[in-house]
Amino acid sequence: MKKINFLSKLNKKGKLSLVEPSEEIKQSYLAKSESSLASAKILLNNSKFEESVSLAYYSMYHLLTALLFKVGIKSENHSASIILLKELFSLDNKLISDAKKERIDKQYYVGFTLIKKDAEEIILNAEAFNSNIIDFISKINNKDTINYRNNFKVIVGLNNNEEKK
Repeated sequence: MKKINFLSKLNKKGKLSLVEPSEEIKQSYLAKSESSLASAKILLNNSKFEESVSLAYYSMYHLLTALLFKVGIKSENHSASIILLKELFSLDNKLISDAKKERIDKQYYVGFTLIKKDAEEIILNAEAFNSNIIDFISKINNKDTINYRNNFKVIVGLNNNEEKK
């Protein structure tokens, strides 16, 4: 219930809303995801492990954003997007949740020792996550989009008169 209240509050603040589904925006985020993952690997190979972890997470996050735009949902909050992955799409959000935590720890705090093996594991997780999301996106049809949008309205407590476009 706490997660749903959080989503509802973000919707009321305009940080989480229904928009027109967009193949163009979806494609842009797919490209950003690919670029972030490629950059994460380059950084890993150059012993820039903290930066590699950050970009591996962003590769996952950009794909999640692509999924949301595929069905016409705009989210300006990372946590909300991750919650929607589970609550709306019924997909496991553990890999991206763990990657987000690692990114925050490595980006904002000191005193962490990050070794190559840790960064490699996060990149492997990003590859697995991304593959699953790409497959999921490819299977979404118009009926699914309508259902996801209707379920989104229920989750955030919208009625048809309040729908934002």
